[in-house]
Amino acid sequence: MFIYRTHNIQSRDIKNLSEKTTAACTVQEVSGKTMSAQRPGPLGADRDNGNFRSERITVETDRWREKKKIVFMKLNLLPSNGDGSQTICHSLNIVKNIAFLYQEYRDTSKQQEIEQRRQRENLSPAGAAGPVVEGSGVMSPPVLQLQLRNSARSLSLWQNLEVVQASGLLTQLPQSEVIIQEAMFELVTSEASYYKSLEILEAHFLRNPDLINTLSQSDVHFLFSNIEEVMKASERFLMDLEHRIEKSILISDVCDIVYHHAVEHFHVFIKYVINQVYQEKNYRRILEGNQAFRETMASLENDPTVRGLSFTSFLILPFQRITRLKLLVQNILKKAEENSKREANAIKAHQQLEQIVKECNEGVRKMSRTEELISIEKTLDFKSKSVPIISHSRWLLKKGEVQQMAGPKSTRTMRSRKLYQPVFLFLFNNLLLVTKRSSSGDKFQVIDSCTRAMLRTEDLEDQGQLLANVFNLRLLDNQEERPVSYMLKTSSMSDKLRWMCALTPNRRTRFMSTSAHQQDSPQVQCIKTFSAQEPDELSIEMADVLNLLERTDDGWMMGERLHDGERGWFPSRLVEEILSKEVRAQNLREVFRIQHAQEEGVLQPGSRMGLRVGRRLPKFANFSNP
Repeated sequence: MFIYRTHNIQSRDIKNLSEKTTAACTVQEVSGKTMSAQRPGPLGADRDNGNFRSERITVETDRWREKKKIVFMKLNLLPSNGDGSQTICHSLNIVKNIAFLYQEYRDTSKQQEIEQRRQRENLSPAGAAGPVVEGSGVMSPPVLQLQLRNSARSLSLWQNLEVVQASGLLTQLPQSEVIIQEAMFELVTSEASYYKSLEILEAHFLRNPDLINTLSQSDVHFLFSNIEEVMKASERFLMDLEHRIEKSILISDVCDIVYHHAVEHFHVFIKYVINQVYQEKNYRRILEGNQAFRETMASLENDPTVRGLSFTSFLILPFQRITRLKLLVQNILKKAEENSKREANAIKAHQQLEQIVKECNEGVRKMSRTEELISIEKTLDFKSKSVPIISHSRWLLKKGEVQQMAGPKSTRTMRSRKLYQPVFLFLFNNLLLVTKRSSSGDKFQVIDSCTRAMLRTEDLEDQGQLLANVFNLRLLDNQEERPVSYMLKTSSMSDKLRWMCALTPNRRTRFMSTSAHQQDSPQVQCIKTFSAQEPDELSIEMADVLNLLERTDDGWMMGERLHDGERGWFPSRLVEEILSKEVRAQNLREVFRIQHAQEEGVLQPGSRMGLRVGRRLPKFANFSNP
């Protein structure tokens, strides 16, 4: 791999790669101008409070244009004369002509994934258990995916490039190779779209003097964090991807580039994503308390440049990209030939990206969990034995009010006093606190506690309205070192089931987990994004596929996301069930292939690439193959 000299340029010197700078780097412009030997003069001194002048941007853009020309010439990517310009210029125009912002690409691609599964369900025989015979009209998933991408508003296909069609490759390559070329090309074009959105975040918001002058230096840091480092990482990555296409329009691989950058440069994502916890809170605080910022932001968000997208949609781009990049590599891995170098590179890249996403998630959770524990501890008043709440190994799983049965079930009791008294439960991963809310409402008196391992639940049948949604909670060894039982009533059937699943995690669910390697189990796909509001809920995005574990009659489901194993509750109205057994089997095959490939092909950096031949078939090998 070539190491670009531009990688040592400071972030402030890198401007407008995809549209403005790339336009300056086409062969036609290079051949039509001579490079100036005069270096740009010093930048203006007026930099206080982010007051960056337009002259600075112009100077930086010109400097970056000159540097990129030098790099491309020294790498022999740009010819000194007019010969061979067609073979060099096409890939630069790929980036230059990207029409979509990343937010638009992401929404479109996810909608296409949903439509792909819907059409596969319509094309596949309902409930067919055997293999689909040739000529049955069932289209393979990759072919269907390409047809949808070709017919919808989305990033261009590799096979639609003029240079590809003129080369005659489409008549020579097998369909499987065209499909993997498309998967790799989508990774490149989506990265260009992502960088285009980052440019708007920088040029339209971060470099806007009217906006920056409304903020203190600390608020600028809270809002934008290390976004310049993130942009620099994306610029390096995109240039190496561009260069790979410039070497040959028949893309050899991209996952080796992904792996290299994930190891060397993508650590900046972790810092940015972890800071998003404070970013969101401070953005709300500034909006509420800073009128000048609020008015300027409203004006910037109404500008046609942002295409109706909000400022926050640009702030969350880095985390969306690193998770999407993992899925794009996963898509390449699914299509790569087994035991090939491409598969080995895809495995390494996927493992590295998975580690980065894991560190991002853990960093966010750690910060939010610690803040939550501190907040909860301030509200607790222990009746007798005090229990330390704040611990690095403890986090909140669920909290909320339930009703405790106050006495025996008799008519006299019901007339003389309330049958149920409210109690407030704080359930942590290793501890349960049973509390009562104070009259003021801001304090909780702890009346009992128990380790989570010593909890048991028992479902009770409904016996009329007063005894509906009731279950028994047993503390086998409470704070007084004795067993005690509570009969608890919840507000709904789903709330009862959610409490029982949280209190006793080993309780058997209605349906089996993906890890059980069942041949068939219910699956759903998300058709509308959901953001978790409670600790036991799962945030899901469009096109996520989940293995169904539990469902209630009042509109909630518990599921396990296939691509990362995360589980939690979500509203059933935001998903649709995958009815076709063939499609469900295909989804499981893809997941298990990735898991199995990673288990069999774990490679340390520097070790010989390649996977063991003649490996054992996984448990899903008996699934039918459409």
